[in-house]
Amino acid sequence: MYLAGEWASDPFRHNKPRCWRREKTQRQENELPIAEMFLSVQGEGINAGTPSVFLRTYFCNLTCSWCDTKYTWLNQDASRSGIDYQPMTADAVYEKVMAYGCKHLVVTGGEPLMHQRALLPLLSALKKAGVSVEVETNGTLEPSAEMVEVVECFNVSPKTSNSLVDARLRTRRGPLEAFSRNRKAWFKFVTSDSHDIDEVEELISAYGLPRDRVMLMPEGIDAEALLVKSRWLVDVCKERGYRFTPRLQILLYGNRRGT
Repeated sequence: MYLAGEWASDPFRHNKPRCWRREKTQRQENELPIAEMFLSVQGEGINAGTPSVFLRTYFCNLTCSWCDTKYTWLNQDASRSGIDYQPMTADAVYEKVMAYGCKHLVVTGGEPLMHQRALLPLLSALKKAGVSVEVETNGTLEPSAEMVEVVECFNVSPKTSNSLVDARLRTRRGPLEAFSRNRKAWFKFVTSDSHDIDEVEELISAYGLPRDRVMLMPEGIDAEALLVKSRWLVDVCKERGYRFTPRLQILLYGNRRGT
């Protein structure tokens, strides 16, 4: 599990914002860097179509080429509190989530598991209030046992070479094997072409990912491109026993923030 205090020995240190450790020590333990919060429907994964509050954290440990939320990390080395993100206490986030009156929360990013110390009391309180919690993660950081207890679903999106991220950063055995043993975890792969399918098969074999929990999602930020890739991917899913997941937010609203 990644903790801010382990920065010096962390293999991700060259791919994380230098300011993160300093800012972490300056903030209270229960503060979170929030990029945005909004009410929509979950557009991807096993809970697609579910009305959801989205809690998007700032900072990421990967820099995927096709990422559609680059505003959560693109200038993170020079990020400014109160401008690039809003520092919020767990209590403040809790009140805002509950005000939406929605019983499903999607914690996304960025990479939210970079903040699990601060997230844990918030998610524990929300679970007690009857809110189902889903966490979207890139699968490079292992959640603590306490996080696993309060989270209903992990929407894990391991990256392939189409992300243009070094394999040593995007693929980590410990976290992926832990998620493969966790029945709360589903695995979502951003897919562009047949080479990506070969890589998915390699990851399934290398890390024991359960095939019936693997989902293929077309890469793209416009409806036409998604529909073209979706027709091909559905056939692949039928042939290989994967699930298919759409990108409803793009199909419904286009590539816009807050949707």
